[in-house]
Amino acid sequence: MDIGTMARALRAGDRRALARAITLIESARSDHRDQAVELLSLLREDGREALRLGLSGTPGVGKSTFIESFGMMLAEEGKRIAVLAVDPSSARSGGSILGDKTRMEQLSRHPNAFIRPSPSRAHMGGIARRTREAVALCEAAGFDLVLIETVGVGQSETMVAEICDIFLLLMAPAGGDELQGVKRGIMEMADMILVNKADGDLLATATRTVADYAGALRLLRRRPQDPQDFPKAMPVSAVSKAGLEKAWEELSTLAAWRQAGGHWARRRSDQAAHWFGEEVRHGLLSVLEREPARGIMARLGAEVAAGDRTPEAAAAEMLRALGRA
Repeated sequence: MDIGTMARALRAGDRRALARAITLIESARSDHRDQAVELLSLLREDGREALRLGLSGTPGVGKSTFIESFGMMLAEEGKRIAVLAVDPSSARSGGSILGDKTRMEQLSRHPNAFIRPSPSRAHMGGIARRTREAVALCEAAGFDLVLIETVGVGQSETMVAEICDIFLLLMAPAGGDELQGVKRGIMEMADMILVNKADGDLLATATRTVADYAGALRLLRRRPQDPQDFPKAMPVSAVSKAGLEKAWEELSTLAAWRQAGGHWARRRSDQAAHWFGEEVRHGLLSVLEREPARGIMARLGAEVAAGDRTPEAAAAEMLRALGRA
């Protein structure tokens, strides 16, 4: 399929074309990369936008169950939902990619939903390098909501914020000890904390946990561009579906507020500039994998290991060599 045909099929909402396009942008081949850049440039002219929702949470909190219940609720209302589930395991073995999709069995069969697992390839923050481009493809295909499920609570939470409009943190009912274990960075970045499993015997515990997180959020930050009561914490149950509609109402309120105030557009502009810098950095690193830079790196590395040069002096020479390339 040529790029023009793929772009037209994507605009028409063709799922197979979307899957093939994501495979194309994830490819490491240089000719595929050129085609991916051409495709993204073509689709950019459409100006289609979806609500980009990032979701993170500790292992075992029920992210997949939540996504299925939440996604099914919106899909039944007629909204088109795309789920990009970033898998923590290696790209070579595939890990639990199939397991993630199996846990969303109902949603994966719904005509208004599209689920695509991707390997993180050890990228910081649990975000695959090409996830942002996959989001753009889903927008071009006409999806109303793109939900990015990240790899737990990552080492670089800023990567989550640089790809979504709203960032959700899913937590389990627990006492104060768990609150102490949650990183301040990810708490500061979360727009909403949803305490899952708020049902049955855990309902009372979940209610107390919501109060703990709400208090922590008030102390940590207050964004001037957000409504008065944001960020906030809420109880939900992915199993009983309690609180899901209320959570969607609050998310919609926040999205509308940011869009009306111009924050949405400014944030996306900042994100685009950030990813331009990331592409340049990755491009520079790829130069080191090619000759003659690769040979120079190997020689200087051996000299540093032998104690003939300091790491600083070797790095300075490497940079000078790259400047002459």
